[in-house]
This record gives sequence, structure tokens and C-alpha cells, in this order.
Amino acid sequence: MTSCQVTFEVKGSSAAGEVFAICGSCSALGNWNPQAAVVLQPGDVTLEKTWKATVELPRGVPVQYRYFKGYFLEPRVFARLGGKNNTQETETDVFLQTIDGPCEVIVHTWETHLQPRSITPLENEITVDDGHFGICNGIETVDAGWLTCQTEIRLRLHYSEKPPVLISKKKFKTSRFRVKLTLEGLEKDDDEEGQEKTSPTVPQKMANTVEFSLISDDDYKCRHSQPDCGYALQPDRWIEYTIQTMEPDNLELIFDFFEEDLGEKVVQDDVLPGHVGSACLLSSTIAELGKSAGILTLAIMSRNPRKTIGKVRVDYIIIKPIQGYTCDMQASYAKYWKPRTTLDVGHRGAGNSTTTAKLAKVQENTIASLKSAASHGAAYVEFDVHLSKDHVPIVYHDLTCCMAMKKKLDTEPLELFEIAVKELTFDQLQLLKLAHVTALKVKDHNASFKEEENSACETQPFPSLQRVLESVSKDVGFNIEIKWISQQRDGQWDGNLSTYFDMNLFLDIILKTVLMNAGGRRIVFSSFHADICTMIRHKQNKYPVLFLTQGESKLYPELMDLRSRTTPIAINFAQFENLLGINVHSEDLLRNPAFIKRAISKGLVIFSWGDDANDPDNRKKLREYGVHGLIYDRIYDSNPEQPNIFQVEQLERLKKELPELKSCVCPSVSHFKSIAPCKCHHSYLEEKAVDNLKSVQMQKD
Repeated sequence: MTSCQVTFEVKGSSAAGEVFAICGSCSALGNWNPQAAVVLQPGDVTLEKTWKATVELPRGVPVQYRYFKGYFLEPRVFARLGGKNNTQETETDVFLQTIDGPCEVIVHTWETHLQPRSITPLENEITVDDGHFGICNGIETVDAGWLTCQTEIRLRLHYSEKPPVLISKKKFKTSRFRVKLTLEGLEKDDDEEGQEKTSPTVPQKMANTVEFSLISDDDYKCRHSQPDCGYALQPDRWIEYTIQTMEPDNLELIFDFFEEDLGEKVVQDDVLPGHVGSACLLSSTIAELGKSAGILTLAIMSRNPRKTIGKVRVDYIIIKPIQGYTCDMQASYAKYWKPRTTLDVGHRGAGNSTTTAKLAKVQENTIASLKSAASHGAAYVEFDVHLSKDHVPIVYHDLTCCMAMKKKLDTEPLELFEIAVKELTFDQLQLLKLAHVTALKVKDHNASFKEEENSACETQPFPSLQRVLESVSKDVGFNIEIKWISQQRDGQWDGNLSTYFDMNLFLDIILKTVLMNAGGRRIVFSSFHADICTMIRHKQNKYPVLFLTQGESKLYPELMDLRSRTTPIAINFAQFENLLGINVHSEDLLRNPAFIKRAISKGLVIFSWGDDANDPDNRKKLREYGVHGLIYDRIYDSNPEQPNIFQVEQLERLKKELPELKSCVCPSVSHFKSIAPCKCHHSYLEEKAVDNLKSVQMQKD
């Protein structure tokens, strides 16, 4: 096949060390893998640089591509002296030796238009001027990158449980404080360690970056700098420091504390007026703990004399790239939402079958329940996912279940005890006699198991996430709620579980299962745990995330996490983390419909969940208020068997493409798999029409 020389040009500004690159659908452009992308070279410097690269592409073959900017980090390189051999080398020849493998690519910003840029080269030499980075067909669509090889450390100070700073000196008992974080540098410098008497050649390195953020009911702010005396600690404010680094276990960070009103006597020419003390955090301390999340208590030392005067409580999470999976650049829906009428979402499939006033007819979170909702027009089905003891992603709502104790005599009543789902392997979950925790309140415990023993395979609880992905129609979207333990403000934990899986390991397993098996299915992740939402957003680049919140509720106890307590702070948190949107309890939205307008005005998608949404009148109100998705029980009570909105749209697209379908009034396309009479009995499909149908490329949006 003959080839063409194609020169790609794009304009854009970059920070120090940043470069532009192009990634696309052919091998010459990396097959969508940013690790194999082509780096563009800066051209003439005007107001904005023009970046160029010339690539050899096959003639007449359509190619799709996207631009991105970021860092290409060279592997660590060392110089060694060469020895005499049969070539022209001398004893003083110097050779560069790579010891760390291929270069690492860090994506800062990338183009995420639903349809990538495209070209079909036909001439020997072509120059493609793509204008400005991020703008295609007059529309600007870019998104922040995801974690490819770097680690993100989040340090937070907040009043969720107690004041984060405690100073024991009496004169500071009633003081309010400001805090400043400084990244001092590395605990150890490679240059100080003398790498086996080699002469190091300095490679391009990623600079450690720090971002300072404030989140409250009123607003959120993100900055790359901070005031000289830092930010004030306030009971209603969440302060977060975000550090991206290639050396997560080799950083030294200093917290400086200042009295808010500068009440301490200021020494003449003091460069730190009001300074109370400092605390040092070595990131190796976090690494040694081996946990993805936790709380550290650091000693605060006074300036003069140098002694301990208090302590600071620092909440942290460590976000790592997904292990064993590489995200590509082919498509991203993380911030995409097509305007439609309010979507119907089946709660736990066909509905809550355990704890609500009117129970669903099919057991919740089973394949049968999900299929039931799908057959009655649900655009999405919502279900809950966590892990078994042997790390199999399973679908089940509660973190605990009931296990039956085997008795010697059948006449003795069955005894139940509550056990955490995470303590049972996947095989045990399939084979043992298990029941919902509500069985503990029932006198006849045997009755809790009879229905399960006689039920069909698809109505059995604890299906694997992979089996669900394979069994439910691809035309139905999945709203996958990631379960995680949450603490109530009174100190009680979900399921009385204060410890759980490692958060990075937990999410890597679930995310890989979805990314590898979802195919073209629409996926939306959600979680009540703010850190789970943060991690999902930064670990992968394909699927959107909704932050679940109960807001202010009379039905549920208040949560410990400040970010979960009100709908306004949930809105600001979603903006701060660049999430698709929020999923709010219907009780709060019906009481405060202005929250819906506020979320939409901020560019967020808003779903609603809760028992109030089971009432048709309330659903009508929420639709009129403009929510994008309604999660409710027993969708079969409201809708007959019918296709969902995506299937209807698909058929309409097909009718435009294929004349043979124009007379068809049947709303589903599933019966076009073979040459057979159309279900509506208004037309027959000829073999030619079937062949045409197979040639139509369906694009979901």
C-alpha cells in the first residue's frame, strides 16, 4: 500500500516542560495509546506556538486522531565509559545507558470531542492545519488527564469529626488559625547517593506540583499558589492540598500555622508575623503505613524555643494509576451528556425488595430484576457493587448479610447471624444459605430461605459483575454504585465495619472488570463516598461519575464527611473534582427545587433517588424541575413492556439509513437479527435489507 507524508499542525500554549503530541487510530499514531503517541515540535514563536509533526500514513485509509499536551519523561539515563573494541571507540568514549525502560507519558489536557478529528490522506504530501488545540468544528472540548504513571497525594484539613488543629498553650486556646503548606523538596536526592560511580546525565523530570483548594457550601476555589500566611481553618470549610509526583515516598512537606488575628506579638522585621509553629510530614511515613487512605497526627513545634506545642490531624488519600490496565484515547464520556427528556432508571433493577413500604416482585440486584426493568423501558438500571473475600466484584446492596447456622435436629428453629459480605468468597456466596439482614427481625427464619432455594438462577443474589455485564441487553445503560463503608456523625460505621479493603486495590479490580467487559454500553459510576468518586475520576478517562448525596434528610442519619452533608457542598465538590454531576435524595430536591437549577447552571447533570420518587406525582414534579435522571422502584407499575429511549433513537437512525425500514412502526430493532417478518406485521425484511443493516455503523451518544 502506498503512503502519504502528512504534516499535522496545531496552535497552543504550554507550560515549562510541556509538549504537544498527537495520538490516533493507526500504528503510526500509536493506536490510541498515548505511550506511543507522536510528539510535536515547536515551530515559529508568535503569540502562540505552532506545533508540528510529519507522519507517514497509508493512502486512502481514514484515520482518526486527537491532540494532547503533557510530559514525556525520559527514562533514567546514566553515562558509562566505553572500552576498546574493533570499532573506532576509545577509552574515553561515553555511552548512554537506559535503566528504567521506555519513557513515561503524563497527560495534562486532551481533546475529548465525541467524534475525534479525522483525515483520509490522498496526496503524496499534505499539511493539515488544525487551528487551535481543543477547538474542532468551532467547539472547544478538552478535559484534564488521568493518572498514567504519576501518583496523586491528597492532604486535607477539615472539621468533619473534630477541629484539625489543637494547640496546648493557654494563650492560643481560643485562637483561630491559618495554615500554609510548603513542599520543601525530596527526602533524598539521587545526586547525593552516588549511583555506582557513574556520571549521571540529567533526564527531563516531572516537577512536583501542588494545588490548593477550598470547598464549602458557598463556593470552591482551586489555586496553584497560596497567601503568605496560608488559608484560614473554618468549621464549614474543607481545605485540600493536591500533590502530583513521580516520587510519592520521597517528599518533605511543612505545615506552618499562623494565628488568624495575628495576636502574637510581632518581632521587628519578622518575616513570619503571627507564626505559631510548624509540623513536618515525610511522605515516606504514609508509604510505610501501606494504606490508600487514613489519618495522620503530626506534632506542631514552636519556633523558639523548639518544643511541641500541639498537634494537627491530617486526612490523606493516595491515588495510583490502575494496575494492569492502560486507558486509551479513543473515546471519553466523562463529561459528556446528551440533552434528552428525563431518563427512567430502575432502582436496584426492578426495585427495592427488602426495606421499602411496597416491595418489588423480583429480588433486587439480580439479573432477573435488571432484565425486568430493562424490558419496561428503563434507560439505565442502577445496582450496587462491592467485592467478595477473594476479590470478585459482586452485585448486592448491603455490606452484610445473614447466614444460617446448621442444626443437628431439623425440628429446632434455624439460627441466623450477621456476617460481612467481604468475609465470604464468591463460591460461598453462591452456595451457602444466605439471607438479607432484615431476616433477623422475622420470627420464622426458615421462611427467609425457602423462596431462595426454589428460585431460578437469574433470581439468585450475588451475581458477579462480569455476568451481569454479559447477561443484560447492551442497549440498557448501567448506573453502577460503588459501595464503601461510611461513618455517621455519631461515630457509627455502615455494617459496623470500620475497616475495609485497600481503596486502590478495590477500585482497580472493579474498574478493570467494567473497562474490559462493558463494550459499547453506557456506564455511569456513582458513590456516596466522596473519595471513591475522586479516585474513579482520576484513575480512568472513559466513564462519568455522579456524587451521591442524601443532603439534609429526616430519614437518614447525618454522615461524618463534611462534603456529604448538604446538596450545595455536594454541587461544589462535583465541580471541584470535575465530575459529571450529582445524584441527590428526592426529599431534599422536592423541598428545595432551586438546588436543581443551581446544579444545572453550573454545568452539572443531576439525578434523583429515594422513596419519594416512587410517587408518580413527585416524579412529575421532578421532571418539570429538570432533573436528568429519575431512579425509582417498580418501573413495571408505570411502564408496559417497551423499548427504552436509546432503542427508539437507534431505530429512528436506522430508518434514515435504510429505506426498507421506513414503513416499520415497531419500536424495537432486536427482531432484525434474522430474515423474519417484522413484529409490527407492516413489512417484511428482504435479505438485502439485513445486509445493509449490518453495514450501518451505530454510534451511541
